[in-house]
Amino acid sequence: LRIYGRMVGEGEWRDYAIDHLKEKAVFSVFKRSGEMPLYRIEKNPKLASKQGAYCVINTDGRILKRGHELPQVLKVFDKVLKLIE
Repeated sequence: LRIYGRMVGEGEWRDYAIDHLKEKAVFSVFKRSGEMPLYRIEKNPKLASKQGAYCVINTDGRILKRGHELPQVLKVFDKVLKLIE
């Protein structure tokens, strides 16, 4: 939520959704509420022993960062990421 608050303050993100699916939990962030999510932050416990339970996925479905610890994975947002329209 710290990163979400910072990005809202910068005007990059405006809305979010939390989904609790059978196999994973997903936190999605949006520029506008009626659009596809800009980023999805997922926790999939099945991948915990392999690639890591946490990952950040962009709109295209590409995995930007994956790891075993959430703070490490969220460092992908320390860089300036801009939406190209």
